[in-house]
Amino acid sequence: MHHLLSFKTLSISFLCCLMALSFDLSGQIKAKDNYNYKDFQRKNYYFGISPLGVSNANFKIKRSSQFTANDSIQVVESSAKPGYVINLIANIKIGEHFDFRFLPGFAFLFRELSYVNQDITYNKSIESVNLEIPMLLRFKSAPYKDKRMFIIGGIKYSYDVASNSKVRQDNATELVQISPHDFALEVGAGIQFFFPYFILSPEIKISHGIGNIHIFKNDLDESKVLDQLLSRVLQISFHFEG
Repeated sequence: MHHLLSFKTLSISFLCCLMALSFDLSGQIKAKDNYNYKDFQRKNYYFGISPLGVSNANFKIKRSSQFTANDSIQVVESSAKPGYVINLIANIKIGEHFDFRFLPGFAFLFRELSYVNQDITYNKSIESVNLEIPMLLRFKSAPYKDKRMFIIGGIKYSYDVASNSKVRQDNATELVQISPHDFALEVGAGIQFFFPYFILSPEIKISHGIGNIHIFKNDLDESKVLDQLLSRVLQISFHFEG
C-alpha cells in the first residue's frame, strides 16, 4: 500500500509540473531552430499508434448500509493492479494550439477487492478487457527546440468485451459483478518531441469513472456490502505519431 501511494503521489506531482510548464512555455517566443516541428506544422491531421501503455487500476468504493449491519465482513478495500493499454491515434488540428484526439483501443485491467472476514483476509479478482473510445481535446504550448508541452482532457466510453466470456459466466455466482459499460472523465499532460519522421509524445493521464458500475447481487455477501464502485485508472503512454 505504501508503494502504491508513493507511485500515485509521484505521478500527480509530475502531472502538476507538466501543466505548469505548459502554461509557462506557451508565453515564450518561438525558437528559430524548430526544424522538425515546421514539417509537421503543415499537416491538418495525422495518425499514430500507442503500442504499449502501462496502467494502474482500482475502484473507488462506496459502502452500502448493509456493511455496518453485517456481522461477518469487517473491511472491504480496493487493491490496485498493473495493466496495459494499446491505442490507435487520430489527431485533427484546431488552430495553432488545439487538437481533437480520438484514441480507440483496448485496455487490459486487473483489479481486486480485498475483504476481511473474522480476521481472515481474502481477495476477489476482477479482470476486464475494455474496448475504449476516448474523445479528447489537447492544448499545446508554443514549440521550443522541437519540443512542446501539452495538457489534455475529455471523456471516455469503455465496454468490457470479456463480460460475456465463458469463464466469467461460469464463476458468476461467486464473483462481484460489474457493468460492461462505463463512462469516465480524463485529464493528463505530456510533452511532444519532434523527430524528422515522427512525433514521440510521452503522456500521463488520470481517468475517473462517473457512473456506478457495481451490479448488486443480493445472494452474495461480498456484493451486499457495496453500494457503488467507480473506476479509477492511472495511465502512462508513449505515442508515436506523424
